[in-house]
Amino acid sequence: MIANLQCVIFDMDGVIIDSEELHKKAYYEVFNELNLDVSPDLYKSLTGSSTINAFQKLVQHFNIDENPEELVLNKRSRYVTYFESDPNLKLIDGVEDIIQYFYKTGKTLVLASSSSMVNIDRVFNRFNLNQYFKAKISGADLKASKPHPEIFEKAAELGEHQRENCIVIEDSDNGIKAANDAGIFVVAYNNPVVTNQTLANADMVIDSYSELKIY
Repeated sequence: MIANLQCVIFDMDGVIIDSEELHKKAYYEVFNELNLDVSPDLYKSLTGSSTINAFQKLVQHFNIDENPEELVLNKRSRYVTYFESDPNLKLIDGVEDIIQYFYKTGKTLVLASSSSMVNIDRVFNRFNLNQYFKAKISGADLKASKPHPEIFEKAAELGEHQRENCIVIEDSDNGIKAANDAGIFVVAYNNPVVTNQTLANADMVIDSYSELKIY
């Protein structure tokens, strides 16, 4: 861990909320509608990317005549249906406690997610998280997506702290690479639901958020 921690940058899907499976179901409904055979490895390569970047990659990969922006709206509407109809959707175990812990100990909290701001706000409003975070940034609003480091570079700027005083909490290999390339210490949360990521290049891997309580 770093010596002088001042800012904690959280990813959202798979880190704050267990929504990865909802996203996957929504994606595969669109894939099936288009008769696209998206292999597990190809889908893995999309994890952590913004939805628009994912569909731009797929349109090019399969050489199909589809508008990526329209595919984003298609997938998003399906995800919203799952999100709003799933009463069991919950925050990841221990994450609200560690958010409150960092907040009470004076750390600046920033959300940096590849999800659209609409989806970010949907989660933050449902689980009353806005009160703890200084800023939120969506990769969907940026030119580049994870694994590009732009989102974490901007997150550190929004937190108004030097990168060496920040950490990123991620669960995807694309997100970890983005943090690595931004020069920010990255903690990988080993989400038991997410089984297709290696977490190999993280500076630290945790199985429980309680492991961060010493900072």
